[in-house]
Amino acid sequence: MTSSEPEHLDGASTPEEERRYPSTIGGMFYLLVLVVVVGALVVAAVDEWRTGVRVMGGALVFGAFVRLVLRARDAGMLAVRHKVLDALILLVLGGLLIFLAGSIPEQPGGGF
Repeated sequence: MTSSEPEHLDGASTPEEERRYPSTIGGMFYLLVLVVVVGALVVAAVDEWRTGVRVMGGALVFGAFVRLVLRARDAGMLAVRHKVLDALILLVLGGLLIFLAGSIPEQPGGGF
């Protein structure tokens, strides 16, 4: 037996299996929020920045809702701190992004 093989309580070793999926439903929602935020960054960079920022804010607000609904053991990577604090941080950041995207006036020239 080599030292890289995991050992169980009974002394038997089993080959380590790679897991390629999230272990909780919260992990799935975390990945969904992450994919939407990355997509929103792409939209903001190449097309309409307001739309991208609003979608990003919406994804964070959705993440806050999911964090509040799921139990701590099911929240996966959405759970970093206390449930209310996690949700509050996501909600404030998402809400601010949506607010700022709507409140910044159009610039003359419309370009860089």
